[in-house]
Amino acid sequence: MLPEVLTQDIGEVELQYLHYPGDGPALVLLHATGFLPWLWHPIARELVGDFRVIAPYFCDHRVFDPEEGGLSWLLLASDLTTFIRRLEIDEPYIVGHSMGATVAAIAEAHMGPLASRMMLIEPILLPSGFYEAEITVEQHPLASKSIRRRNAWSDEEEAREYLGEKDLFANWDREMLDLYLQHGMSEADGGALTLACSPRREAALFMGGMEIDPWPLLEKVACPVLLVEGEKSENRLVIDLSRAASIIPNADLEVVTDARHLVPMEKPREVLALIREFGVSRSIDT
Repeated sequence: MLPEVLTQDIGEVELQYLHYPGDGPALVLLHATGFLPWLWHPIARELVGDFRVIAPYFCDHRVFDPEEGGLSWLLLASDLTTFIRRLEIDEPYIVGHSMGATVAAIAEAHMGPLASRMMLIEPILLPSGFYEAEITVEQHPLASKSIRRRNAWSDEEEAREYLGEKDLFANWDREMLDLYLQHGMSEADGGALTLACSPRREAALFMGGMEIDPWPLLEKVACPVLLVEGEKSENRLVIDLSRAASIIPNADLEVVTDARHLVPMEKPREVLALIREFGVSRSIDT
C-alpha cells in the first residue's frame, strides 16, 4: 500500500508527512539528517495492521543558513511537538533514527510528556564538549562534507551508478535504494536529477544540532526507551549509547548485528521486528 501525502499547519509553517491510516495506536517515524520519510515505507506498510503510521519530513519546511547556525534541533523538537498536538495524537509511539532520534528525545525531555514509548536508533549524542565549541561549517565534521555533496546527475542511471560506488550506500537494502532514487531526488527538465534535501539544507540541519547538548536532558525522558545501535556503526567510536541507556530512567540497549549507522536502510526487517516487539509485547524492567 502507498501512503497519503498530507500537510499539517504547525503555526508559522506547514509540515509535509506520510500517513498510513490504521485503527491501532499512533506510531510516528522520524528520519535521519538529509534523508526522507519515504525510507520508512518498507517498514511502515507492514505496521498498518498494528498502528496508524505517520512520518513527517524535516528538511525544507523552514529555511535556515548553515553559516548562521543552521536549523536548530530544539526548534525541530518544538515543531515535532506542535505537529503531534495539532494532529490530536495522544501519547504516540515514536521511532526516530539519527537526527530524528535525538529530536524525539529533546522533545520528550524539554516539552513533554509526549510519547508513550520511544525507540531511538543511533541517536546523535556527541560528547558534551562538542556542543560547547563554536565552529564553522567547514570545521564541522559532517556539515563540511554535506555542503560539498554532489547535487546533479543527468538521469537515474547515472545517479544509481554514482550511489553504487559510495560506501555509505553499499549495504543498503535494494528497495531502500530504489526509494531514495525515486523520492530523495527531484527531477528537472530533461530528466536531470538533484537532491530533494539540498546540500545546503542538509548542512543547516547538521549545524543546528549544535545548539543544545542533549545529555543533560536524558534523565528527564520518563517514558520507556529502547536504544538501538548498529554493531559496526562508525558512531560507536564517539557516541556512548550504553552510557545513555544508564542515564535514561527506563531504558534498554539493543545491538543490531552487522549493521552500521544507517540501520533502517541496511536492516529493515530487523528494525521492523524490533518496532513490533517493543511496541506490542516488550517491556523494560524499571
